Amino acid sequence: MSDFPCGTVWLVGAGPGDPELLTRKAERLIRAASIIFYDALVGPGVLELARRGT
Repeated sequence: MSDFPCGTVWLVGAGPGDPELLTRKAERLIRAASIIFYDALVGPGVLELARRGT
């Protein structure tokens, strides 16, 4: 058994890249995420929603 606490992983689709087309829940999860893994298809507008160094 691990001493690490259990966490939660969310898979969020970024759609066609326009942050205005995200669901409200997707935007909320991106803003609250501690870590975000993404690929080159995610647009800069979506990435701007993420927290920075907090």
